[in-house]
Amino acid sequence: MSVDSSTGASHDPQRILVAWRPDAPRTDSIEFAAWLSRTTNVRIRVVTTFLRPWPATSLKKLGGKYRAWREKQQHACHKAVTRALERAQIDHKHWDKHVSVFMDGPSQHALLTQAAEDFDAHLIILGSRAAAPKGRFLANSTADALLHSSPKALGLAPRSVKLAKGGIKRVNFAYLGTEDTDRDPSLQYAAQMAHSWGTPLRILAFSPSDIADVSLAGHFNLAKELTHDWREHSLAMLDRARDWIASLYPDLELESEVGSGPGWAGAVDALKWKKGDLLCLGSNPLGPIERVFVGSTATDFLPHVRVPVIIYPVPKK
Repeated sequence: MSVDSSTGASHDPQRILVAWRPDAPRTDSIEFAAWLSRTTNVRIRVVTTFLRPWPATSLKKLGGKYRAWREKQQHACHKAVTRALERAQIDHKHWDKHVSVFMDGPSQHALLTQAAEDFDAHLIILGSRAAAPKGRFLANSTADALLHSSPKALGLAPRSVKLAKGGIKRVNFAYLGTEDTDRDPSLQYAAQMAHSWGTPLRILAFSPSDIADVSLAGHFNLAKELTHDWREHSLAMLDRARDWIASLYPDLELESEVGSGPGWAGAVDALKWKKGDLLCLGSNPLGPIERVFVGSTATDFLPHVRVPVIIYPVPKK
């Protein structure tokens, strides 16, 4: 998603690439896109990828037969996609001219990356594994690869999550560690969205207990003291973050909270979540190839989140 850095206003439609297959058991990624379309001006394109097992030499031999097969697949996907978008009640004004794209190749995550580049997408939306508990997101192999390599923002759609009918009602931004990131661009990204959409921004930190290695902590009291220090540091970090965002957007409604509880599950569940909540996280920039790297902390955290997530790729300094 992209908004004006000075005013927070959205101008051109935000280009959303939705990864979805007609044989998928659910349409969670399309429902996420529909939710965004009720919040802001978007242009939606759906990409269906097919993992091609045949070598390139075989395709050359097939020639016209392969082209005929591909055209048939494209037509079938277009029909299924338009039906799914209509069922999700996405207004036709939000459909891209090429609303359905079929791509085949040896690597699904490479195909999605190419599709995002072709569309100049601001956001790629991915659905969860079918085995995920209701309301939660579990990454499949393609999503996991994109979490480690996508140059674009990623939207993660939990399985069967309940969403507010009128669109996004509150933007949340989460710090997952105790690192005090001054003027965090991912926090500013979340604030820009909240300001543009006229929603509150809730800045979060988490203080999970019972995640320290007992053998390293050495003693229960020491682990308890470290958890207390973590919480105090988080509160101070939230105060500084609020002050910075308030200086950029004086009229933005700001909240901040620390979620404390046993493990990541307890810390996340300690906070109240609404059907209109969107959660934003920042990535850790690495090299020119690995652009989005959520790290082990976020990998542990994400399965416990009950709302849609956007991971913003922080530019490498």
